Parts: sequence; structure tokens; C-alpha cells
Amino acid sequence: MSDPAFKEVVDLLGNASGGVASSDSTTQHSRRAPGNPASPGTGPGPAPSPSAAGVDARAAEVEHQIPGGSDVEALDAALTRLAVERGLVTAEEVDECLRKKARKKSAKPLERFLLNAGYVTESQLARLRPDLEAERRSRRISGFAVLGTLGSGSAATVYKARQLNLDRLVALKVLPPRTLADEGAIDQFRAEARAAAQLNHPNIVQAFDVGRSGDVHYIVMEYVEGRTVHDLVKSRGAMSEAESLDVAIRMAEALKHAHDRGFVHRDVKPKNIIIHGPTDTPKLTDMGLARLIADRALAMAEMGRTLGTPYYISPEQVRGDLHIGPASDIYSLGATFYFMLAGRPPFEGKDVDDVMDKHLHAPLVPPIELVPEMTHGVSEVIEKMMAKRELERYQDCGELLTELRAWKAYHVLKMGETQR
Repeated sequence: MSDPAFKEVVDLLGNASGGVASSDSTTQHSRRAPGNPASPGTGPGPAPSPSAAGVDARAAEVEHQIPGGSDVEALDAALTRLAVERGLVTAEEVDECLRKKARKKSAKPLERFLLNAGYVTESQLARLRPDLEAERRSRRISGFAVLGTLGSGSAATVYKARQLNLDRLVALKVLPPRTLADEGAIDQFRAEARAAAQLNHPNIVQAFDVGRSGDVHYIVMEYVEGRTVHDLVKSRGAMSEAESLDVAIRMAEALKHAHDRGFVHRDVKPKNIIIHGPTDTPKLTDMGLARLIADRALAMAEMGRTLGTPYYISPEQVRGDLHIGPASDIYSLGATFYFMLAGRPPFEGKDVDDVMDKHLHAPLVPPIELVPEMTHGVSEVIEKMMAKRELERYQDCGELLTELRAWKAYHVLKMGETQR
């Protein structure tokens, strides 16, 4: 592990016990009826506390920041996530052992250093080993060579891999081993694959195949080399109005393609938009919450549950309304557009429920108040995209694209006049 890479891991670990809710974690909540005080609830299983959500998000970041694709590195990352998640060790204790391992340039697994320091016991490690073994198995999928971890969360892990028969790089999305007994999670995973397979658009990450290798369920997807909009904004600051418009137009085109085929995405956010490095092409990914707009049976089953990412979720998703349509994706794209220009989400709060209540009730601060140099008309487009009532938003992406393209043309003309 090189020193810069090690420092990134240490920095992330140092924040792993910070106890703040992740702003970009997809959540599933049950909530009281609109108008009543929000209360943390449960979806399919217990809803994570804000502190648990923060540890999960940070530990997942640690996992994909560790370079290389070896089993030792992957299992060290998995052990880090599980041990911190379950309160067996603190971030500082793992930090200390990682430093010791780096200084010695040791190939021994992290667990040996934790044991020698007395931070864990053999019996504690024994209880973790079934999950660690499942992690190891998930990296051995017939027909693929796993090269490294691209990202990991509570719903799935995504690996960079080489598909051996076609000699091409792909992204492998793998269900966590603990969901093997959860038929609902497996059905949702397959539904995601079916949804993605029906969409063929240059601004949507393509799904190639879905399969099972032993007890590992996976989706084979297009590998996109690049960074998410979230990471770009966090590393270099807010995007220019012209850049933001470009991304918003491409995403509106991608969503129109999905909506025209009967699908609603339901989780549009900066972390689900990847900017392809070589071409600067934005691509929408993660169809994990996508469903057919006309699927009334699933809509009835999900009614009353909050599905989405708190900082970018539409009011109707917060309420768990029966009908979630294209206007919901337009709202989330508006919140993402706001983030690109302002460098922060439209609503912030002390916890996820506070943020979601603001989506329901708090007036939106117009983005132009945060970015005075932006065009008034573009600010008004975002405000309309994020109207509380669906009927006050753009009713479809075609209508939205007309406005966005007009403002893009205005920028082109303005740039031409400036260069004269």
C-alpha cells in the first residue's frame, strides 16, 4: 500500500465513527401520515440509526479506497467494515493496526494485527468468519477475473472485473451474501437487471447479463471509467452553469428514454451519475429502485414506505404515495442540478428525517441566492423542477428538455458574443 493511498484510508477511517447520517445513502423508511411529526421507522428490516448509517457509508468508502484486487486486501477491507459496524473495534484502533501493517510492509491479514494488539478476540473473529468467507466467495465468479472493488454498500458490492470469454472490462454488481435467504431482495435484484436490460441509451449504464455462480447472484454491467458528479463537486467545488446544464440535459434525455419505456428511476442523485473520463459523457447508473410506472401491485406493496435518497428524494416518495411517476424523477434531477451549481444539496438537517420533512414542507431557497452570478432563468427552471406539488412541475422530460436546451442555446450565443 503506497503512502498516499494509505493516508486516504486512514483519513476515511478517522471519520468512520463520526456518527452522522450519510447524505447519499439510499433509504427505506415507514413514516407517519403527512402532517404528523416524522418518526424513524422500518422498511423490510430495522432502519439504521443515523450513526449506523454513517459508519456503513464510511466503511464502504474505506473498502473501495484500498488499492489492488488481492483477496488479502479485499478481506482486510471487509473486516474493517464488519468490525467497525458491529462495534468490536474503533476506527482509531483499526487505524493503528493499518499503520503498523504498512510500516512492516506485511502481507499478513489485518486480523492478525488486531489480535496481537488485543483489540479483538479469537471468538469475536470466529463469529465474523462466516461473513468474511462469504465475501471471499463473492469474488470468485465463474467466467470473470475480479480486479478490484469499485464500491460497496448495504444493498450490493460492485467489482471491476474482466469477462474472460470476451476479454472486456465490466462492472459486476453482486448481492451481499446475507441476502441469500431473502427472496424479496433477490427478486428486486432480478427486477433491477430486467429494467436495466430494457434500456439502451448512450447516457445510461448498460446492463449486459444477469446470473448466478454457486450462491452468488450478480449483474454484468458496462464498466465506466470516471468519477461521479458527487465526487467531482466534493473535490473541485461547484460546477459552472454551462457544465451543469450539459449534465442536466443528458440526464433528462436518459430519463425520457426510461419514462417512454414505462420505467421510473426513483433514485436520481449525484452519486448515480458517472462522468466518463475520456469523453466527459455523463451516464446514469443504479436501477436498484427502478420499477414500471404501471406496476400497480408493486406500487400497492410499497405504499407508505419511503424509498430513495433523503437529500434528493421527491415529496411523494417521502410520503410513500401510491403513484410515483416521471415528475418524481424530475424533482430529484432538479435537486441534483441544484447540488451541481451550489455545491450543496437543496435541503440539509440534523438527520435524515429532518431533511425529508424539509422536502415536504420547507420553502426552497432559490439557487440564485447562493450563486448570484447564475442566470435567473436557470434558477427558475430548478425551482419549477422542485415544486412541492407534482402538477406545478414540468409534466414530462420532453417539456423540461425544451427549457434546458433553450438555456443551453443562450449560453452558446453568449459565449460567441464574448469571444468577438
